[in-house]
Amino acid sequence: MTAIPTFTGDAHPYSGGDPYADYRTADFPFTRYADLAARQLGAGVVAANDEFFAQRENLLVPGRAEFDPEHFGHKGKIMDGWETRRRRGASAGHPWPTAEDHDWALVRLGAAGVVRGIVVDTAHFRGNYPQAVSVEATSVAGSPSPAELLGDDVKWTTLVPRTPVGGHAANGFTVSVEQRFTHLRVNQHPDGGIARLRVYGEVVPAPEWLAVLGTFDVVALENGGRVEDASDLFYSPATNTIQPGRSRKMDDGWETRRRRDQGNDWIRYRLAAQSQIRAIEIDTAYLKGNSAGWASVAVKDGEDGEDGEDGDWREILPRTRLQPDTNHRFVLPTPAVGTHARVDIFPDGGISRLRLYGSPTEAGATALTTRHRELS
Repeated sequence: MTAIPTFTGDAHPYSGGDPYADYRTADFPFTRYADLAARQLGAGVVAANDEFFAQRENLLVPGRAEFDPEHFGHKGKIMDGWETRRRRGASAGHPWPTAEDHDWALVRLGAAGVVRGIVVDTAHFRGNYPQAVSVEATSVAGSPSPAELLGDDVKWTTLVPRTPVGGHAANGFTVSVEQRFTHLRVNQHPDGGIARLRVYGEVVPAPEWLAVLGTFDVVALENGGRVEDASDLFYSPATNTIQPGRSRKMDDGWETRRRRDQGNDWIRYRLAAQSQIRAIEIDTAYLKGNSAGWASVAVKDGEDGEDGEDGDWREILPRTRLQPDTNHRFVLPTPAVGTHARVDIFPDGGISRLRLYGSPTEAGATALTTRHRELS
C-alpha cells in the first residue's frame, strides 16, 4: 500500500472565491478502474457510529463536494460529506481522546470485486478532517445487516493501514490485496470529516448468479465487463457505456470531442468471460445533436499476440446508421464468440450505452468459477 502522493496537515482557511483553488490532488493511476462504491451500481453506506454534523450517505454522492460558506444549521456548519462530533477524553484530568478512539462507517460495495485503489477525499474539511484514516474490507455473502457485519465471526482485512491524511485534499492509496470483497469499513482517527469515498477496482461476479441468469449482458460492468481503452475521453468516461440502467442525461454516456480529421472514435472492452454474443443494443439516449452518425461492433477471441498486435477482430455488426436519442437493437444471425469487443463510432460524437447479450462458453464459465474461487 502506497499513498501517491502524501498530503498531510491543515489546508488554509477559506478566504473567499473558488473553494477548490487551493485543493490538493493528483493523478492516481488506479482511477482507470471502475468505482465499485458508485451509487449507480447499488453501493450504500449502511451504518456509521456517528454522523452528528453531516450524514454518512454523502460519502458516495456522485460528483465533487460542494461548499457554501454561509450554510449553517442548528447543529453548526453544514458540510457536504460525513462529519462526526469532536471526541473527548474520559475526564477533566485527561480531556483528550485515546489513541484507539475512532469513528467508522460501513460501506456496501455496489459490485463485489478486487480493490485496486481508494481515494479518501477531504474536500472543504480544512481544519476538521481526521488526523488519520484506515480502511478494512470483508467478503460476506448475501445481504448482511450492520449487526451481522460487526459480528465477531466476520474477518476484516486491512487495505489501508492507519495513515495520516491532509485536509482539503484527495488522499489516494494503492491497494495490492488480491481478494474479492463485498464491504468496507472506513475509519477516521480520532474523528472529523470526509467528503467523498471512491473505491476503484475490478468487478468479480458470482458465477452461480450468472449461470442462473443464462443470457445476460456480458459486457456490463456489474457482470464483470470492463473498458480497456478508448480513443477519446474528453467529455465523459467510456465506462459510462456499461453502467447499469438507461442514461438519464447527456453526460451519463460517452461523448468525444469534435474530430477535424478523417478518423473515427472507438472503445475496446473486455467481456466478463469468453462468451457467445447473440444480440446487441446501442443506445444514444440524450445525445441529440452530438450522437454518433454510424457505429460498428467487432469481437476478438483471446489476448493480443506476442508481437504486440491487437489480435484478429471480426466484425459482427457492420457500420450502421444511428439515430439521435434512440435505442437500437440488433439480433445476430449466428452467435459470435469472443473475449473482447470493440465499438467504433463514425466519425465522432457519442453513445450512452452498449449492451452485448449472450452467455459464457463452457471455457468462459470455467474461468469465471476458477477466478471467483481463487479470490475468495
